[in-house]
This record gives sequence, structure tokens and C-alpha cells, in this order.
Amino acid sequence: MTFTVALLISGISASPFAQAQETPRADAINQRLDNRGERIDTRLDNRGDRIDTRLDNKGDRIDTRLDNKGERIENRAENRSDRLEAAGHENRANRVEKAGERAATRLDNKGDRINNRLDNKGDRVDNSLDNKGDRRENRLDRKGDRVVNRAERRQTRRAQ
Repeated sequence: MTFTVALLISGISASPFAQAQETPRADAINQRLDNRGERIDTRLDNRGDRIDTRLDNKGDRIDTRLDNKGERIENRAENRSDRLEAAGHENRANRVEKAGERAATRLDNKGDRINNRLDNKGDRVDNSLDNKGDRRENRLDRKGDRVVNRAERRQTRRAQ
């Protein structure tokens, strides 16, 4: 019995090329899966960053608008107070001025709350998408590792 026939009967491939090809092919599959996982992770990270930035900017715009509105109300109340004071209505002038200050403070606080809420929401979405990308990348990495391990076990069995 020739050497090749003996190898074929024992289940080992006679061609060393066939044995050597199994692991590089598995390594290439593993590398493709790793690259795919990294691309998915990067894409989801970037999407999360864009959403977070958009929500942060939206919160800032709303906060600025409400701050400006509060300042305008406060300025109008102050002007009206000055006119009332000039007309001799000092008590009414003080009440109008304080009411304007309270309204401005309420609007300022409301803008801050909205801004904080949108900032937090953006952070949560960003973290969620980052975690999702990490999970997908890890899953594809493990899948690639299983392909390599399976190929190595198959090659080990053939070599025995």
C-alpha cells in the first residue's frame, strides 16, 4: 500500500496543500468578520454621536430662546415700572418690576430644564448605540474565533 492510499484510508488528506489551506481560509473569514464588526461599531458610534450633538444643539437653542424671551419680558416690566414710578405709582412700579423678574427667572429655569433633559436624552441614546455596536462587534469576533477554532480542530483531526 502506498503512502497516499494509507493517508486516504486514515482520513488524512494526502495533499499538504489541502491541510495548509484550511487555517488561512478560516483566518481570512475571521478577519472579514472582525472588520465587519469594527465597521458596524464605528457606524453606530458615529450615529450616536450625531444624535447626541443634534439633541444638545436643540436644547441649547431652546434654552437661549427662552432666556432671551425672559430678558425681553424683564426689560418691558422694568420700562413699565419706570413709567409708573414717574407717574407717582411707586408700589405698583415695584410689583411690576418684581413680577417681570420672576417671569424671567421662570423662563430661564424652564430653558435650563429642557436643555438638561435633551442633553441627558442624547447621552442615553449615544451610550445605547455605543453599547449596541460593541455587542455586535463582540458577537462577530466570537463568531470568527469559532470559525478558526473549528478549522484548527478539523486540521488536528486530519493530522492524527
